[in-house]
Parts: sequence; structure tokens; C-alpha cells
Amino acid sequence: MREDIRVGEAAALRLAEGAALSDVLDAGEPMAWLRLDEGFRCCWSYRLPPERLPTLTEVDGRRPWLTALTESRLALALCHRDGRVREAALGRAVGCPGLWPLVVVRTADWVLPVRERAREVLRAVLDPETAVRLAPLILLGARRGRGVFAVDLLDDVLRRAPSERLAPLFTDADRGVRRYAYRLAVDEGRLSPAELARAAARDTDPVVQNLCAEAALAGLPESDAAGGPDTGVLDALLGARGPRVRSAGVTALRRAGQGERAEEFLPDRSGLVRACARYVVRQSGGDPRAWYRQRCAGPDDPALPPGAVAGLAECGVRADAELLWPLLGHPAAGVRARAVAGLRTLDVTDVRRLRALLDDPEPGVVREVTSALLPFVRSLDTGRLAERLGDGSPRHARVAAFRLLDAYGGLVRLRAAVALLGDPDVRLRAWAAHSVRSWSPAPDARRGSAEVGELLGRAQHLLGESALRMPMWEAGITR
Repeated sequence: MREDIRVGEAAALRLAEGAALSDVLDAGEPMAWLRLDEGFRCCWSYRLPPERLPTLTEVDGRRPWLTALTESRLALALCHRDGRVREAALGRAVGCPGLWPLVVVRTADWVLPVRERAREVLRAVLDPETAVRLAPLILLGARRGRGVFAVDLLDDVLRRAPSERLAPLFTDADRGVRRYAYRLAVDEGRLSPAELARAAARDTDPVVQNLCAEAALAGLPESDAAGGPDTGVLDALLGARGPRVRSAGVTALRRAGQGERAEEFLPDRSGLVRACARYVVRQSGGDPRAWYRQRCAGPDDPALPPGAVAGLAECGVRADAELLWPLLGHPAAGVRARAVAGLRTLDVTDVRRLRALLDDPEPGVVREVTSALLPFVRSLDTGRLAERLGDGSPRHARVAAFRLLDAYGGLVRLRAAVALLGDPDVRLRAWAAHSVRSWSPAPDARRGSAEVGELLGRAQHLLGESALRMPMWEAGITR
């Protein structure tokens, strides 16, 4: 917030010095106008010379020789601290489209006459083309007090506008604008099911994805869903990158009488899509667990998708672990990681077999192994784990070792944390520093222990005396 005010102050000062509006701010960025309005008021009393400020007589147009008001000075007048100046400037702004964004800002003004005058002006100038241009600012202003009027006016204008006018709003960078545009289009029935499906597949915002996918399926006639010409809607949803959209498409396969296609999505990379696919397969008379078992039966199959391994664990039983153990040696890192995660899901753990994977070259595999071993950390060799904390080990190996040693607690945790205070990775150093600061003695470290004193002394040299006052007091260490 403070940074926005500083930017607005700088823009106001440049305008007061005579700079052109186009050189001071990006007219297409809604926040730029709000920053200018806020920044001008903040720098008013201490940075702007009075002679550079627009006056009421200059703005109200009563004196013909003062009517040649530049766009920059009119912009300042629209942000003026004096409400009479702001109100008078609104009348001059009618013929200045470049300043209509400030008219939008003034429709939420705290002074009633200014607010009413701004609303009259906006009502007069807001045609469909202008509405599209000002929509991002109007919707942004709706988050502030008294911004409802402009949104209602925008809504009224765009609902009466031709459908093609909404097109720029569908691709706006602001997801709030896209949400508004698609909600309006769905309410008004402006887009066909195929267009909605393509929008759901294309957009990156989850709200837009859900809105368009649901509307596309709701607008699909039963005859089309059962194999008519609009089955391309399903293909668009099923091919979407977003898992929410794909899951909607998979669920719709049953209504479309194409439940057998759901098998294609049993090994999907998304757990949500896999769950929907299993539901449709079951409803169509299939057995997802049998499909997964058959797919995972070849431990050396290079084409085995990681999603199939995850799916087996999600719907399987502990006996299915017999198919997951051989996959720990699969050449694909994704399969190995999903196999470890699957064993944890099935609550099957063999510490001896899993700890060997702590040396796996792939960070994703080591991360899953570490999570699986955390409940069994007391059965691990802490000395071997501590060896992995050295600079010669890869970062993911150091992170895994520290996660386990930190979970071990007590003196083991303190030794590991102090060892990493000089680690080259800044995030790992910060984690170790937090661990040292929050450390408290455990039964394995007697009060006043010389080793604890030496470790905390080394940490104190790096972190400062005040940072370790509490751990040292609890450990009985005096300095």
C-alpha cells in the first residue's frame, strides 16, 4: 500500500511540473489511476507548490481566457482536495475520454455532490466500447466503498451490447475481469457449449474453468451428449490442461453413454481426475482395481505411467503392496516416487528397503522416502544421516537428512541444525537457524552439558546473543 502511494505521489509531481499524462502513467493499468488519486492527496500539503495546483476559477470555465486547461492539469483537478474543484472538473472531463477513468474513480467519491455529478457524467459517456475499456477499473473499484453504482451501470450497458463486444474481456490479464465477463456471458447465454468448453480448457483461473465447464455441460442437449454433433464439447474438456476441467469431462462421459472412455483417465496425473474416472468405470460395470493391478504387473515396463501406480494405492488394499515393491527400482523417477507414496498410503513400510532410496538421485523420490521414514526416525542411523549434511551432498540429500534429524529431536537435532548454519543454501540456513532458536533440551542432554554449551556457542556467534538467550537459559548454559 505504501509503495502504491509513493508511485502515485511521483506521478502527481510530474503532472504538476507539466509532464504529459501519457508519459506519467500507463492508462491501461487500472491501479495507476487509483495510485494517482491517492498519491496526489498524500503529497498535497508538503510537496506541491500552491501555484502549480489547479484552481476553481481555472476549472469551472467561467473565464474564457482560462479555459485552455491541459489534460495533465485537468487530471490533477479531478483528484483535487477541494470537492468544488473536483465537481467542476467533472464537467470539463466529459469531452476528454482519456480522463474517463478518473470519472469512474469519482463515482465513489466521499463527497455526495461530486459523487452524483460523476455518476451523471459516467452514465452519459458509457457506451459499449467505453464500458469494455473501463471494465477493469470499474471492477477493481467495486472492492472499495460506494463502487456498486459503476458496476451496475457497466452490467446494464454490457448486457445490451452485442456479444462480440465482450471478446476483449474474456482474455483480460485480470482474472476478476474474466470471471465477470464469463458470468455475464453464461447468464445471457452468449456462448455456445463448444465455446464454453474451449474457454474452460484455455483459461488458467479455476473459477473460470469450473464456471465454463459446468455451463458447457449444462447447455449440452441430451441427444448431443449421447453422440450427436456436439460431442466435441467432451473432447475439449477431456483434453484440457486443468484437472478440474478434465474431471468434469470424465464425469460427463457416463451421461453421454461413453463410460468406457473413462478407462483412459484411470492413470491421469491428477488424483481428482483419477477418482472421477474410477467412479465412471464402476458405474459402467468395470473394476478399476483390477485394471490398475494389471497395468502395474510389469515392474520394468518403461511405458508405465506414474498415475497408474498412484491409482492402485488409492483404491487398493494392503495386499497390493506386492506390486509396488518391485517398482522401487523402476527406471522412471516418477514411478519410483509414486510407488513409495503408494506404500505409505497402504500403510506398508519396510525401513531397511526404503532407507536405501535416500541416496536416489531424484529429489522427488527422496522427498517421498523421507516422508515415509519420518514416523520411524528413531530406528535410523543418525550418524549416517549426519554425514549427508556436508557440502558434498546434493541439496535434496541435505534437506532429507535434516528433516529426519530435526524430527529426531534433542541433541541430535541441535547438532544437525548447527552444522547447517553455514550451508550455502539460504533457505536451508534459515530453516536451521529457526530450529536452533526454538530448540529446548531433551533427556539426552543433561543440564549444563559441555557439548550443548559448545554447540550453542557456535550458533550464538552466527545468530547473535539475544537470539539464543532462551535455549541457553533452558540448557543451563551461562556466558
